[in-house]
Amino acid sequence: MSDNQLRSFIINALAEDTGDGDHSSLASIPDTATGRARLIVKESGIIAGLRVAREVFSIADPSLQVEILLHDGDRVQYGDIALTVSGKAHSILRAERLVLNFMQRMSGIATATALYTEKVSDTNAKITDTRKTTPGMRALEKEAVRTGGGVNHRMGLYDMIMLKDNHIDYAGGIAAAIRRTQEYLSANRLNLKIEVEARNIREVAEILETGGVDRIMLDNFNIPETREAVALIAGRTETESSGGITLENVRDYALCGVDYISIGALTHHIKSLDMSLKAY
Repeated sequence: MSDNQLRSFIINALAEDTGDGDHSSLASIPDTATGRARLIVKESGIIAGLRVAREVFSIADPSLQVEILLHDGDRVQYGDIALTVSGKAHSILRAERLVLNFMQRMSGIATATALYTEKVSDTNAKITDTRKTTPGMRALEKEAVRTGGGVNHRMGLYDMIMLKDNHIDYAGGIAAAIRRTQEYLSANRLNLKIEVEARNIREVAEILETGGVDRIMLDNFNIPETREAVALIAGRTETESSGGITLENVRDYALCGVDYISIGALTHHIKSLDMSLKAY
């Protein structure tokens, strides 16, 4: 997410939360009141979203003074202080929830990603995300994956060709889907990588026979099937395992020799990292 995109996103998020005014603060706190607060980490993990938090405070009130005490990607534990902020009390309270929403979710994603990447750290496999993201927050969630040590899959429908089961069925089969894709890219002068999903070893063979693809996704293959597919592919394309992969079996898939392991749960089934912003 570019600086301008991030700024627009935060402005919209603040407007959504504030509406016609933070009446709780307006009703109870003099508008001249000042204060300070610190963001306290309440469980162990990987912190992410600090640059976003700084921007939220800046947009909420440019006069707020923010001191960032950690770096995105740092390991944290209970009691660590991530940042401090001082200035107008109304402004701190207006920014508080948005800062926490961003940082808790991004840190939860980074923490989960780090757990997976540690499991495969001595293999050639890379942990990657999917498009199973929160609408509007995809760029930030994928940033959190990178912070946790993973790599990003395609950002959206526009930056990579990915022929999944429905594409293949609607197109009339694997060969037809690949040939039409190649013709489309040539006609439109597009330079996009092509990934094709395989549901079984027979489809892997058909993809290889058709040729002209960059990566084969092995969808819901078990461990023996994955080993067989990797041996059949023999480095002719990149390989990606997907579906049914957990912390308990991710290393087994990595040891099959796949290049990528995609895990939708990194972004769509995540536990936020607990933290709070407290006055002091």
